[in-house]
Amino acid sequence: MKLKVLVDNNTYIDAYYCGEPAVSYYIEDEGIKLLLDVGYSDLFLKNAEAFGIDLNEIESIVISHGHDDHTRGLKFFFECEKREAVTVIAHPDAFNEKSFEGLKICSPILKQELSEKCNLILSQKPIKVSPNITFLGEIPQTNHFEKSQCIGTQIVDGNSFDDYVLDDTALVYKSAQGIFIITGCSHSGICNIIEYAKNVTEDNRVLGVIGGFHLFEVNEQVQGTIRYLKRNNIEHLYPCHCTSFAVKSEIHKFIPVREVGVGLELNW
Repeated sequence: MKLKVLVDNNTYIDAYYCGEPAVSYYIEDEGIKLLLDVGYSDLFLKNAEAFGIDLNEIESIVISHGHDDHTRGLKFFFECEKREAVTVIAHPDAFNEKSFEGLKICSPILKQELSEKCNLILSQKPIKVSPNITFLGEIPQTNHFEKSQCIGTQIVDGNSFDDYVLDDTALVYKSAQGIFIITGCSHSGICNIIEYAKNVTEDNRVLGVIGGFHLFEVNEQVQGTIRYLKRNNIEHLYPCHCTSFAVKSEIHKFIPVREVGVGLELNW
């Protein structure tokens, strides 16, 4: 597997690419090319071009959840040219209308319109997206210190509901040595995600994790997260996007935290 960070909040010193508070990863696995998330703007397209990546060759776009810092790039992706051959994979709630304090925070293209632009697959269950990578679907809540939090509302068939972001999901790569988790925001809890990835792959050897952990303050959830990560002997830890400096610093006291920025490339 090869993973290239197209979009993240951070950029590297003396690496002249742009960042934004969003996520997009380009991934290759045995000839299959895909994206996890598409950021907030057209930046993922610009950075891909700068890296020499031809996004016309991707087969799938996997969406980690429906918030606009992960989906707004779809507007620009489908403006470029007709993309009917592309498959978009997400949880069934990902392309519902979502709002927070009166502000729309959902994808600019919702379910019905998107289904007319691509091959749209919506699933709560795990789906293989390449020979060694699985879309996890809905994440069970198994850790007592990670509880779902309501973030605004979603609208379904004209009815408004509290949104507990059940669409939040991730990818897991399974190798001969163990598994590597790739996540967007981890609203469902990074440890819940890792535990479910272990269950789906039937492999408890967690090599590493990259993505947003949605942790901002050093609190009991962070302490529980650190205890869990230590128990699982995770050596390659890349918290980014929606993980604060304070939280990274606290984790780093116990487990080395690796830097993430636009242009980072991982090969497993």
